[in-house]
Amino acid sequence: MEIATKNTSITMKNILYAFLLAVAALTSCNKALETDSSRVVGEKNMWNKVEDARAGILGVYALTRAALSDNNSHWIYGDVRPGEFTSPKRQDLKAVISNNLNASYPVVESLSDWTRFYAIVNGANVFLENIAHVRATDKRYSDNNMTVDIAQARFLRAFAYFYMVRIWGDVPFIISSNEGVFENKAREKQAKVLAWVESEMLRAAADLPFIYSGNDIQQPGDYYNENGGRWGGALATKVTAYAVLSHVAAWNADYASVAKYTKFVEDNYGRSGGGYTSTTDLSNSNGFFYNKNNRQMFGFNSDYGHIDGSSTGHIEELTLAEPIITKSVPDIYLPKDSILKYFNLPKDERFSIDTLGQSKFDRYFTNLNGKYPIFSKIKVIQGGGTDPNFRYFTSALIFTRLEDIVLLRAEALSVLGDQQGATDELKQVMSRRLPPDTEIKFDFSKDDIIKIIFEERHRELLGEGHRWYDLIRYNKIKQNDARFMTLINSGGIYWPISRRLIAQNSLLTQNPYWR
Repeated sequence: MEIATKNTSITMKNILYAFLLAVAALTSCNKALETDSSRVVGEKNMWNKVEDARAGILGVYALTRAALSDNNSHWIYGDVRPGEFTSPKRQDLKAVISNNLNASYPVVESLSDWTRFYAIVNGANVFLENIAHVRATDKRYSDNNMTVDIAQARFLRAFAYFYMVRIWGDVPFIISSNEGVFENKAREKQAKVLAWVESEMLRAAADLPFIYSGNDIQQPGDYYNENGGRWGGALATKVTAYAVLSHVAAWNADYASVAKYTKFVEDNYGRSGGGYTSTTDLSNSNGFFYNKNNRQMFGFNSDYGHIDGSSTGHIEELTLAEPIITKSVPDIYLPKDSILKYFNLPKDERFSIDTLGQSKFDRYFTNLNGKYPIFSKIKVIQGGGTDPNFRYFTSALIFTRLEDIVLLRAEALSVLGDQQGATDELKQVMSRRLPPDTEIKFDFSKDDIIKIIFEERHRELLGEGHRWYDLIRYNKIKQNDARFMTLINSGGIYWPISRRLIAQNSLLTQNPYWR
């Protein structure tokens, strides 16, 4: 490839308690939902009014965000485990980096526990089993509103299962709240779970609108009496469903379906108000990761204006230190040699160096020549400010965006043998990270196109929780790394199941690699 420049065990009580906390967190203005946390959410004080429906569906979103951000799990699963980042002081993160996932550290043990994901599942189950009662008792709650809410609950439940399968492989499969009685279940084969996930997401996609409170034919009028500014980037849309379906199909190595689903996203993202993100906006403190916006194809925002931020549960807690914030040592950092190895494109506006070895663009990294280069791509401090004295973060946790889907389509086309189509997709992203009029050339007789695609995914999506799963897919395609293939074939790519869960549920068996 040439680049040339032209002219320049879970208990039901705990699940329900978490569900109620989530509902309370997102619906503090809803005085009707002051329910004792020890009560079952399906009793007479719930599921009677349209406000209960809103509280219920937003509660499932809150549980999903909590599951992904707890102990920074989304980034530790996706970005820390590959071993490319280094941890200067945290022994628990060093254990993850070295794949010592049986280590006795509270964070490592917590990351082996799927309880928080089954809270999502149960929250969705409870919602789906009770929402018809709202329709029957409150005429303000329309059939259309209920259809859209049910689609969201189905999607979020399926997403939770997809996320769990990527972490643990086989997992118990539960799609009923069983009226408040949790029964121990054995693990179900992941192939069966994923088949259900794909079917369920397609079912949800059929009823999801492209946009909320935007005169969409499938969601007319204002959703819960609020305008589109309230919901853009906050709720799952039809495009969201197909974007996540693209990831599900890729995990299944079903690249024909990946090509189909990603094509739908590319053809329709504008109907949800989405689009590409500039390099500057991607790395600005008040840019793409700030608050919420329609380009966040599927994510979970923290709104500073609503006092919705924290010092934990954001990637900044792991990556930032001086001079960005007043913290002497980051929890993780990417060594300088690795930065220069990965970001090797001349004139890359995310990060590149000049002939003297100085960084020309500091968007992704700060303090390159210091002891600890700081990964500063995502740095939303308070309301998008730059005061280093605060460690209060409000960045959005993004699962997917348009650039991710375009690169996923490039991956699919390359695997299917369409190298020209693959490189056309690849250029859609690369051209936006290089100066205008930069010509990108590929030689199909020499260039390893699939390798280049994954290298670009590495650069573009660094710090967004994709790397571990990308490495698994890449090695399944190439099958030329004996060590990684051994990890795949032995089940070592999955996490061990929490010892606590196995002690509570005699039907559970440990992943063989971790016995």
